[in-house]
Amino acid sequence: MQTTVFEAKAVKFGTYACGKAHGSAAAATVLVRAEDADTDYSVFSLSYDIENASDELTKDWKPTINVAVSGAAGQISNHLLFMLASGEVYGKDQPINLKMLGSTGSYEALQGVAMELEDSLYPLLRSVDIGINAEEIFEDADWALLIGAKPRGPGMERSDLLEMNGSIFSAQGKALDKVAKKDVKVMVVGNPCNTNALICQKNAPSLDPKNFHALTRLDENRAKSQLALKAGVFYTEVSNVAIWGNHSTTQVPDYVNAKIGGAPAVDLIDDLEWCQETMTPLVATRGGALIKKWGRSSAASTAVSIADAIRALVVPTAEGDCFSTAVITDGNPYSDNIPEGIVFSMPATSTGDGNYEICENFVIDEWLEKKIAASVEELSKEKDCVKHLFGEYGGACDVDSSEDTSLPGDVQDEL
Repeated sequence: MQTTVFEAKAVKFGTYACGKAHGSAAAATVLVRAEDADTDYSVFSLSYDIENASDELTKDWKPTINVAVSGAAGQISNHLLFMLASGEVYGKDQPINLKMLGSTGSYEALQGVAMELEDSLYPLLRSVDIGINAEEIFEDADWALLIGAKPRGPGMERSDLLEMNGSIFSAQGKALDKVAKKDVKVMVVGNPCNTNALICQKNAPSLDPKNFHALTRLDENRAKSQLALKAGVFYTEVSNVAIWGNHSTTQVPDYVNAKIGGAPAVDLIDDLEWCQETMTPLVATRGGALIKKWGRSSAASTAVSIADAIRALVVPTAEGDCFSTAVITDGNPYSDNIPEGIVFSMPATSTGDGNYEICENFVIDEWLEKKIAASVEELSKEKDCVKHLFGEYGGACDVDSSEDTSLPGDVQDEL
């Protein structure tokens, strides 16, 4: 391998850089130390020229996509990044460039993650870039997975949390608007994720509002698991399970439209009291129960649910099934119950092209209507608290006087 001068691409902090060598007779990957770095932060940039891979390996590959991940040194990302790199999420024919966003405090940890990814020998992983500047990491992103957020501290009011994380997602929305691809798909995981997704979308006016999602797939997975256990079947028999509303304790796991073995779930379970009074709080408090059992938050299952949520958009939905995702409500088919202008979890289907359609045939009975109304009220109050972050004014911030509906045990990857 011939070693020559490494040219860092759009990177201003650096001690280490790893990438394609320039000026060599043949393409090579080299590791050099930048002794004259003008900051204390490291840049670890790994790249592998796909043109140098064997034709047999790459002949069926799709064009490489750029996947940006914030909070990339956190617990959730520590599980998710390796799933992304392995091809488990986007497919075994989809090469990716991973672009990982961290902070000054997490930078060395990001280097360690990059090294582990390098050591894992994933053929589909074509490059790894880390940084603390959102515009650099989000440049030309096809997907942006916004996992990082600030956790709620002791004595912190909900309005303080909304304001603090709102400022973060406002800035990230502006960065995406400026440098990401115009059809970028954005998935917000950092809580409160519904309202953070709204803030992010409103600060990215040139991007399609439909392409912003807040993660409620973990709630769906938990609901499917409980329905399967109650019915005494394997979870693959459970379908058409939707989560309505906010990713909070006001969420609504929908047993009304759920199916088991293709038949209505209520016909097999035949226990409305359990569906209404047991399953719903059980799903909402699952994270807290997990912490009591082994002292850790649900980072792994959250990562799996992110992978599931992405696959739901890149793999066609099975006939008669749906998936849950929190998206902008403008033009939704349930306008009698769900107003426009908020990010609300609803059932959807996809043809596998990254886009989705909201299911129109779900029955909203009296119980669902009441529960959905409570989640609408909560999200409307949250929106009133953050309107100023996207240029709207009016309305009072009234969340601190309300019951705390944050999900117990929700893991939060810090920036």
